[in-house]
Amino acid sequence: MNVVALTPSTGATLDFDALMRLQHLGRTMASRTRGPLTSLPGGFVHRKRGRGLEVNDIRPWQHGDDIRHIDRNATARTSVPHVRTFRDERDRSLLLVADFRPSMLFGTRRAFRSVAAAEALALIGWHASAEGGRIGLIAAGPTETASTAPRRGVRQMATVLGMLTRSHADAVESRSRADLPLASVLETAARLVASGGCIVVATALDEPGDDFDAVVHWLARRNDLRFAIIRDAFEREPPEGLYPFVTAAGRKGTIRIGRDHRAAADRRCAHLRSFGASAIIVDSDAAPEALASTLEAIHV
Repeated sequence: MNVVALTPSTGATLDFDALMRLQHLGRTMASRTRGPLTSLPGGFVHRKRGRGLEVNDIRPWQHGDDIRHIDRNATARTSVPHVRTFRDERDRSLLLVADFRPSMLFGTRRAFRSVAAAEALALIGWHASAEGGRIGLIAAGPTETASTAPRRGVRQMATVLGMLTRSHADAVESRSRADLPLASVLETAARLVASGGCIVVATALDEPGDDFDAVVHWLARRNDLRFAIIRDAFEREPPEGLYPFVTAAGRKGTIRIGRDHRAAADRRCAHLRSFGASAIIVDSDAAPEALASTLEAIHV
């Protein structure tokens, strides 16, 4: 049974109620992980990175303790070296980044790439929310971005989905056809989630900007950075031939599409992984059930 029935007339728009109905699919998504993992709630289990940030106890220094953890106040007060011990943070923050720039407002089957991006993020958000995590959002449109800081609960997910719906509608109605640099969107994301938090970006990676590689490399070292590369059916299986085109700036021309274009999404994923980010391909013509199955691999 399809949870969201998208007809050709709704494939270009987002339906808030349809995104809300994805809740049961998101809650049942499996998590497949590798390596030593933390047990933090939030749906996105991740590789443990060093000690936690919350102070658990202050005790006398013992042989083998890291001198960087010495507590100056307790040491000065007692004249005996004391160290702080730490525990893992109690929850996990997840920031969803939706690319609604003009290049995403395109689709040949079922839905726009932007609609598929929103569905994917909704599924991921519902999954993380069911595990007790905090969910935030950045929706990047043609001229501006809308955002909400990570919070916990079903009410927060309703806020996130409402913002997705409104931002997508504004993007469709906008007359701007120029893409904001994706690098600047990621820099905004870094300000909304603390170091160690998870950032999931749903994008086709068109027009990333000159500083994109440097920002991804820095952000992947600071956070768990994951990409869902949205691919249209035409990009997956393009018929070979010559195709006319016109850019947002008005430049016209002709481009030859061949077999090499079919591997473009794979090359983009490999490029992101070379900087330490995770990346998977999400087909925009896939039904929500298939999307949920595909997105399970984003935990790898």
